[in-house]
Amino acid sequence: MGTLTKTDLVEKIYTSHSTLTKSQAVEAVELFLALAKASLVRGEDLLLSSFGKFTVRDKSERRGRNPQTGKSLTLEARRVVTFKPSGLLRERVNKKS
Repeated sequence: MGTLTKTDLVEKIYTSHSTLTKSQAVEAVELFLALAKASLVRGEDLLLSSFGKFTVRDKSERRGRNPQTGKSLTLEARRVVTFKPSGLLRERVNKKS
């Protein structure tokens, strides 16, 4: 198993849509990613039906520990993006073949 890259995604879109040029496929992928990123940066959820939901969460400042030294430290407050797959995606990923 490998990793699907942005280049792979562009290639798959380009080869499966005979009316698109390669540059149009690149533009479509880049536009989708730009819209998705902008939504998350604004703190909005990104819901893709039958795929899943990306959510921005605020994490409070908290105590932590440096695993190399064992020394205590304070981790700053930050925002993180979480992903929850849809039931359909979860079912397909876990399907035993």
